Amino acid sequence: MDEQKADGSAGDANYAVIGTDYSIYRQPDPRIAEAVRRALGDATTVVNVGAGAGSYESTALTVTPVEPSQSMRDQRPAHLAPAIDATAENLPFPDDMFDAAMTTFSVHQWNDLAAGLSGMRRVARGPVVVLTCDPDLVRDFWLYEYAPLVLDTEARRYPALADITGALGGTATVERVPIPADCTDGFNEAYYGRPERLLEPGARLACSAWSFVGRDVQEQYIDRLRRDLDSGRWDERYGDLRRLPSWDGSLVLIRALPS
Repeated sequence: MDEQKADGSAGDANYAVIGTDYSIYRQPDPRIAEAVRRALGDATTVVNVGAGAGSYESTALTVTPVEPSQSMRDQRPAHLAPAIDATAENLPFPDDMFDAAMTTFSVHQWNDLAAGLSGMRRVARGPVVVLTCDPDLVRDFWLYEYAPLVLDTEARRYPALADITGALGGTATVERVPIPADCTDGFNEAYYGRPERLLEPGARLACSAWSFVGRDVQEQYIDRLRRDLDSGRWDERYGDLRRLPSWDGSLVLIRALPS
């Protein structure tokens, strides 16, 4: 049995390996959390699919988390509900059980996107909320100059927004979510103005796309970034980003209401 199956991870990333320090670097950002909370509307019962360590689960709501990875379930803090061991494609709930359904930074890992989204739509009476990244915008980030295969991986894995809204049906809106300069949720673009953070191995491991690139290639990418930071070249080209209070990257929030 390989590590991924032993861990129970249902997607293409092995969280038995990369998820060890996930909860350290991927703390929910309160401003992004507020956007998710608004999208849930007046829901009081919510299923969180691909819940991981509990990011963006509001304690003001009754949340039922679903997470197939044992290592991620083990990192959930004690004040949050324990996660059910299940996948998006096979949600163990009756139809219309919840007011709403949500998933954050998860759809790109599912084995069957359409089945997972259809399952969320089936169990939710109201909105289905998806926090994800637009693959058409992923390569617009400065990191593409330094780590092209990492962002190529992200762009390939993130599903097209039209595929998400099409699978959910009903009426859907797509909102770009500004990324704060001090964003506490350490996905790659969270460091748009803090490039030094990407020199930390833990920060890279918390972004699953890095795990698809060989260690030797990663080291080449990071060595180049380190050299440009030390020489001042990065700041010559991108230093203005350090002064931006927020940045519009590829982060988007999809909200779909039933027909």
